[in-house]
Amino acid sequence: MKRDSSFAALKTAALIFIAGALCLFLLSSYWIFLITAVFIIGVALQSLGLVVGRAGMISLCQMSFAGVGAWVVGYLNVIDFPGGLPVWLLIGGLAALPFGIAIGLPALRLRGINLAIVTLGFAVAFGVVLGTITYPGQTTFTMVARPSGLESDQGYFIFVLAIYGIIAVALEFITRSRLGASWLAIRHSERAAASLGVSVPKAKLSAFAISAFIAGISGGLLAGYMGTLLADNFSMMQSLVLFAVAIMVGAQFPLGAILGGVLVALFPELLRRLSLPQDLGSVFFGVGAVQALSTGETISEAFGRLGRKILPRRIRTQKRASEASLPAARVLDGDKAVLEMRDVTVRYGNVVALNRASLVVPQGTVVGLIGPNGAGKSTFVDAITGFLLSYEGKILFQGKEIDALSATQRARAGLRRTWQTTRMAPELTVGEYIRLASGGGLSDEEVDAILVWLDCPPSEQLISSVDAGARRLLDVAGAVAARPPVILLDEPAAGQSYAEAVMLGKRIAEIPERFGSSVLLIEHDMDLVRSACSQVTVLDFGAVLAAGATQEVLDMPSVKKAYMGIDFDEEAAQ
Repeated sequence: MKRDSSFAALKTAALIFIAGALCLFLLSSYWIFLITAVFIIGVALQSLGLVVGRAGMISLCQMSFAGVGAWVVGYLNVIDFPGGLPVWLLIGGLAALPFGIAIGLPALRLRGINLAIVTLGFAVAFGVVLGTITYPGQTTFTMVARPSGLESDQGYFIFVLAIYGIIAVALEFITRSRLGASWLAIRHSERAAASLGVSVPKAKLSAFAISAFIAGISGGLLAGYMGTLLADNFSMMQSLVLFAVAIMVGAQFPLGAILGGVLVALFPELLRRLSLPQDLGSVFFGVGAVQALSTGETISEAFGRLGRKILPRRIRTQKRASEASLPAARVLDGDKAVLEMRDVTVRYGNVVALNRASLVVPQGTVVGLIGPNGAGKSTFVDAITGFLLSYEGKILFQGKEIDALSATQRARAGLRRTWQTTRMAPELTVGEYIRLASGGGLSDEEVDAILVWLDCPPSEQLISSVDAGARRLLDVAGAVAARPPVILLDEPAAGQSYAEAVMLGKRIAEIPERFGSSVLLIEHDMDLVRSACSQVTVLDFGAVLAAGATQEVLDMPSVKKAYMGIDFDEEAAQ
């Protein structure tokens, strides 16, 4: 993982250095001045790409954060605060950070158009406030001082390029960390992210905070570029244009941010030379954003797809894992029940989904939960894992009541689940998903060993290229990698062939011994249940019909009648 992050960061830094060197040697001073704006806008786009492209939230006030940074830099310049522009940029970014958190708070409950309205409202209000405040030093003609030795346009270009590169490299490391993976996870499914122990509020707030910090730096860079600024530089329309461009180009990628900077900074120059109205730029960006949203592919992703066709990504051969390569099993604590549900009742209005249902999962065992469609199995799992909190009765985990804990808190405590439909972020690699699901701490060898043990795709393969059946196995692998006290597997054999289901049944039966985790298996495949489970609980119409040793329960006439629709009394009479 660290090796991959370092390689990606080194590649990003090298490309930025080469691009900068080519600009300095090939372009005139006029074009150097314009290209400097490209990278300043690229910094702002990187900040927006983090929130929109990675965390999947809407921010229509990014230029407001930049305005905070710009005004702070202007004020520090007027009072001649020590440290010069590099220090002022950091302070400006930090000043914008609490505004990012404040805007991030509504994102904890709002999504889509509602969040867009909130952020747009902030942009409008901020524009009104800035309109009443003269930029520091404007009336005295005090221009923002550039760093010593870099006062020229070429020197300031080098300074801006260095800042862009530092931010791009830092984001490469962050986005490949657990925090970055959690952003992608909440973008794809907040419920699935919570089931992995990811704190959705913290992930959202961190995305907005870091994004505002970077945007504040971009505003400070713009102040050094222009010398003095106006409120119109940070208007609502500027934020809307930036958002449209970020959607169109895929600003979460370094290449996309630079391409977006080229469009925002140089497209107006092209229109001017062609004697066309400047408003055409906004129309073009809006159409490009709609196109990207409708096709689900940004310009950067299109280039990436084309590059993978021309130069296919080489995936290293995964080594066969020995038993010793698997992570150490968690230590079992006695023979007490690790999970217990006591008389749990769930009502949806007048409909009773669960009726005083009880279940016990002893430590070190695999327990099956079966029943016909509509029996209440999914409701059962949601109640156990905290995605359904309005229930009666008690749920005990390792002997303690957990009814007051959220889904994230239960996952972190060691109640892990999979889903009937996989909800993995397709942008992650297989290895990144396993590390996110495990909570971290696994070596590359241990990750590979788990993947090989479950016959999963190699760690470097993108999840977007993995078929549905393999994704179900990855879901199981992620839960196993965390080595929690209890794993709830929700129909993991769906989409598997018979041979794959047989192999999966053997692996599930081995989980308690190899990883120290008890398993509650929710499944329709009776062969899988027989091979993996030592005990079975049967649900029918929300009530427990039978519970006990697997074969004894499955042989009960009442179970066969409920589950398979066979009336054995009538069959015997015939």
